[in-house]
Amino acid sequence: MKIPVTLNDTKIVLEAEPGDKLLNVLRRQNLLSVKCGCSKGHCGACTVLLDGKPVPSCIVPVALSRDSKITTLEYFSKSEEYQDILSGFKKAGITMCGFCNAGKVFSAWHILSTSMKPDRKMICEEVQHLSLCCTNTDILINGILYAFDFKVHRMGAQKNAKN
Repeated sequence: MKIPVTLNDTKIVLEAEPGDKLLNVLRRQNLLSVKCGCSKGHCGACTVLLDGKPVPSCIVPVALSRDSKITTLEYFSKSEEYQDILSGFKKAGITMCGFCNAGKVFSAWHILSTSMKPDRKMICEEVQHLSLCCTNTDILINGILYAFDFKVHRMGAQKNAKN
């Protein structure tokens, strides 16, 4: 089956069976940031952005991605938003182990892109499903709060540069 998508801002046609999981199809595209963890949609290792929402690609049939925009960590890591998140994580002492990066980063991005000012309770609710193998929830919450501060600083600097 041919499945047209926009993958990392490039329009392509994926070749797959309708029931193939998005995770497996993306791995066949050599997108290795999409990891196979629990295969139940709980751990976050396979997280991608599907039309701007973090989803566990291990439970999404590829056919549901038809005409969608898919963003993987390989592509997202080139953005300013990623740099804000990475800076916040570094300040909090979060290690990027390589396994659960996508879940942490895309959860942080979703929080930062949908909240005017995130608070600890809201962040905790958003990240409680993640299986964090290299940090704990409190440190991740701190990292996201720091990332928010970096984002606000960057946006203010960009606004001032335009004036």
